[in-house]
Amino acid sequence: MAEPVKKKGMSSFPRNFWTVIVMEFFERGSYYGVMSVLSVYLVLSRDSGGLAFSKESVGVIKSVITPLLYLLPILAGAIGDRLGYKKVLFFAFICMSTGYFLTGFSDTYGTVFMSLLLVAIGAGFFKPMVAGTIARVTDDSNSSLGFGIYYWSINLGAFLFPLILVPWMKSISYNYIFFMAAIGTGWLLFLNFFVFREPKGTASGSKSILKIFTEMVTVLKDYRFILMIVIYSGFWIMYFQVYDSVLWYLTEHINMAPVNRIVNSFLSLFVSNPDWKFEAEHVTAMNAGAIIVLQLFVSALVRKAKALPTMIIGIAIGSVGMGILAIAPSPWIFLTGMFIFTLGEMTAHPKFISYVGIIAPPDRKALYQGYSFLYGVIGSGVGGILGAWLYVLFIDKLNQPSMLWLTFSMIGVLSIIGLLLYNRFLAPKN
Repeated sequence: MAEPVKKKGMSSFPRNFWTVIVMEFFERGSYYGVMSVLSVYLVLSRDSGGLAFSKESVGVIKSVITPLLYLLPILAGAIGDRLGYKKVLFFAFICMSTGYFLTGFSDTYGTVFMSLLLVAIGAGFFKPMVAGTIARVTDDSNSSLGFGIYYWSINLGAFLFPLILVPWMKSISYNYIFFMAAIGTGWLLFLNFFVFREPKGTASGSKSILKIFTEMVTVLKDYRFILMIVIYSGFWIMYFQVYDSVLWYLTEHINMAPVNRIVNSFLSLFVSNPDWKFEAEHVTAMNAGAIIVLQLFVSALVRKAKALPTMIIGIAIGSVGMGILAIAPSPWIFLTGMFIFTLGEMTAHPKFISYVGIIAPPDRKALYQGYSFLYGVIGSGVGGILGAWLYVLFIDKLNQPSMLWLTFSMIGVLSIIGLLLYNRFLAPKN
């Protein structure tokens, strides 16, 4: 009897794969739609539609909620394996949708903080369910393509929502952005109930919570690995400024009129009297759009290069991009700096993931990949508070914006020096 012909390419993926891809697109679109303007909204005066919180207090919020997105998946993955992905997804969507909805109605620091905390808990539980489903429904023949589509769905959501929906919602009220996100994640409850099917092998109790903490101790005892993560986190302290201090700087100090005139001149070929404006949300859209267009090209360019030197080059490119902002508050300098920074991200981070796989013990590669999330915990935990404090010091008080961007650029330089020393004295020799 002849063996059935195995499907290839896009047709090789089952329904569950495309279901979680849709979930990922809407969840990430909702998340990045909110994050593209959140820091601006929270500090904007009430007369302008904001909540008039201090930048330092917003830094505290961001330094609590963002690290949760990197910490919770470790625990959530084990819970999903024990209770089933479907149950965890219900919990995640309820938390996120409720959190966004309550944030839209909140106008005090405490209620906003608690509402966003609910969003972070939901998002932290959601992330490993998607990655876990994709891992379970793919094999060696289509796993690379599957996770590539997954990565694209993240950036497509991060591109389209801030570019199209956020400006529309914002023109009505900032609150509508949160209601948009509540709907964007809330309808996924129905997709989960009617379309998603529990993957085989879940709800089996494969890993206990005690096992997770035992593994955590094992990884934390590997001081060389942890030190490398800490050093690399310097780049991510810079990265998380893109959602905080960079947006404040754009909103308060850069006149984007020259860019707006060029874009509106082009749009006038298609519509009458266009009134497009480059605003905070477009920074996120620009970052995601560049990754969609250029990531495959950049990855191909450095495909055969050694991982750690390529990481260092990527951090150097990102540091240059951040440093360029120090030249002048020009719209063209701002856009150039942000684009170069994104090139650095595209160069460094895929190679970081690869490098973790290289240096991890042969029998613990998956474990080490799981705990490489610490770069995000440290980067966002430090970056939120540090960015707000330095912004207030250098820009609001001293009126020296160049010092802010040079300081962050120097953090990148310190990461480069740290990785060079790590490579010289501590890196495993292959």
